[in-house]
Amino acid sequence: MMRQLGIMGLPRNYEIFYEALAGTSPELSLSVIALSNRPTQDELDRIGQKFFAHNHTRSIVEQARDVLARELEDVAAMLRSERTHIEKYGRILDETSSGLKERNVLSRELLEKIVGAISTATASTLDHGRRVATALNDKTNELETVKSKLEEYKRLADTDPLTHIWNRRAFDTEIARIYNSNRGILFNALILADIDSFKNINDRFGHPAGDKIIKSVASIFHSSVPAGMFVARTGGEEFALIVDGATEDATFEIAERIRTLVEQTCFTCDKAGTDCGPVTISMGICMASEASGPEELYAKADRALYRSKVEGRNRVTRHSSMPGRPGKNWMLYKTE
Repeated sequence: MMRQLGIMGLPRNYEIFYEALAGTSPELSLSVIALSNRPTQDELDRIGQKFFAHNHTRSIVEQARDVLARELEDVAAMLRSERTHIEKYGRILDETSSGLKERNVLSRELLEKIVGAISTATASTLDHGRRVATALNDKTNELETVKSKLEEYKRLADTDPLTHIWNRRAFDTEIARIYNSNRGILFNALILADIDSFKNINDRFGHPAGDKIIKSVASIFHSSVPAGMFVARTGGEEFALIVDGATEDATFEIAERIRTLVEQTCFTCDKAGTDCGPVTISMGICMASEASGPEELYAKADRALYRSKVEGRNRVTRHSSMPGRPGKNWMLYKTE
């Protein structure tokens, strides 16, 4: 829905739409429905400030932009001051040199005055230069702090606020990278997963319990795959894994291991330890070589996931095993 409306995949935007579609606040849902076909970020932030004030303070990007403008203006002012000081020093040397050329005979007293003036001007210029260097070093440290904040903002913009794994925005970027090289096409796979009958869980135990289950499932995904594997929450109860350097059989084993771990985990809904009953996931797999691009790869993995759902849930389906699937010409993907 956010992609259709052209909305950026920022954590605060995901929060608005997740809560609106989950129905936790009828007033919020009505506010989202009332949005224009192409809502601006300002419109979304006004909704966020109304319903989620703690997460919608002034944007760090705006703050960073103001800080950068101030710091760069300070740096420019220091450099202008240093240039003026050096130009003044240069004029003193020029005037002194011209005066020496015009005089054939110089008294000791005059030479001492000249040397004193040059010495004072030199000391002042060097001292000013040291102060400017120190100030520039301080500004550099301040700009490094701003840089770190912006990098943290980028990380947060790509992170799901509920589960702290990658979000849909990061996933869209990562899946597109697969098709940037022949190696990515030959040695990558996509696993899509969906918590079975999740609406029933929300209806029976409430949305806080549903969020707790989503976080627990995300933790299982993250902890049961090799380090560095890309794991994202792409929707309400939907997850995606991008597997690099594994065969289809190995990819299936990864998916099956996660499915089994979720099935065997006891999920509690509250502090009292109320059992939420069995929680299972359905999964679909598609190798990158089975698709011509990221959109087709996602569509085929989603088709395999849907097959898992209609065949009884709590299972893993390979797209390659589905009936009516056209073959793929592997000779298209020669090594680079």
